[in-house]
Amino acid sequence: MPFKKYLLTGLLVWLPLAITIWVLLWLVGLLDGIFIGLVSGLQAVSSDTSVTMLERFKHIPGLGVVLVFGGLLVTGALVSNVAGRWWLLQWDRLLTRIPVFKSIYNSVKKVSDTLFSSNGNAFRTALLVQYPRADSWTIAFQTGAPAGEVANHLPSDMVSVYVPTTPNPTSGFFLMIPRADVIELKMSVDEALTYVISMGSVAPSSLTGKLPK
Repeated sequence: MPFKKYLLTGLLVWLPLAITIWVLLWLVGLLDGIFIGLVSGLQAVSSDTSVTMLERFKHIPGLGVVLVFGGLLVTGALVSNVAGRWWLLQWDRLLTRIPVFKSIYNSVKKVSDTLFSSNGNAFRTALLVQYPRADSWTIAFQTGAPAGEVANHLPSDMVSVYVPTTPNPTSGFFLMIPRADVIELKMSVDEALTYVISMGSVAPSSLTGKLPK
């Protein structure tokens, strides 16, 4: 039926754009809310003229995004030199001495350092693995290799992988499997994520791996 076909085609054209705009608007609103909260907090404890000036700008849409982006750039520039790294080390030492807070901070910091470090390998390689049973294949992402006490109880040459769920790849399963049982794909991580999120309906052109017999 042409009517149904045209309706679905139009939906597929506009849905990604609508979701993208919705996410961006949500992010802008979140950052603006954080900025307004900071200004309100400063007003409550200070009567400085600079705080009063900020009050005039806090209702400008998107200003929070600009300020957060600028703050991240300035922070990155400051900690890129020796003096900045020394201050960052002192800051880390201070935060890791706070009870309860230090456990959460250390965990988040280790994960973020692993994921976003330019020298790390986490989530930079897409793999094919057999899951949840033999001869049933899915896409996974290599996150590293078993280490410490865990590695002592496992055979050598194992890899750590993350198997995302679909259509929401932010949840999934962490597995440690033999390297011989995985197939490294030539596709990019973006292509692999698109394949997972689309539930296989958007096949990447670079999927050239062959399943072992």
